[in-house]
Amino acid sequence: MSSSPASPEDVRAQWATHNPGLDTSPMELVGLLKHATGLLSRAVEPLYAGAPLTAPEVDMLIPLRHATDPLIARSLAERLGLSRAGVSKTLGRLEKRGFIARTPNPADRRAALVTVTEAGARAVDDFFPRQLAAEVDLLAGLGEDREWVRKALERLVEAMETRVGHD
Repeated sequence: MSSSPASPEDVRAQWATHNPGLDTSPMELVGLLKHATGLLSRAVEPLYAGAPLTAPEVDMLIPLRHATDPLIARSLAERLGLSRAGVSKTLGRLEKRGFIARTPNPADRRAALVTVTEAGARAVDDFFPRQLAAEVDLLAGLGEDREWVRKALERLVEAMETRVGHD
């Protein structure tokens, strides 16, 4: 017979017993964030089965799609809250498949200018509306609490950004 997973309160109590000086208070928020992220992934996961793009690739193409000027990887990383290494890896995959183009930056040789290609624009234009529809459905239950949740998440991101170093 399998037992159900311990509740967050039980896990905190177990850690408090095992290591009484350990501050387990972040577990409340981080656990909820991870659970929400998991639910979001499960909601959009079926869309990616057989799709020409992965979720991280779509996330990368969205800001490029309507950018009026080419972007650099560092600004994409900052905008998306990702590491520069992760952004570079995703851009490399997109470039190999012809979804983006990278050109030398005349102002800084270390940073290439990134633009979306016609193929990349078509792919994101086709795919992103379907992802949005799944997200609309997922968040529909918030009702009038939606703005409150948005502001709370905005505040959380703001607080976290002041603590996270840039690579």
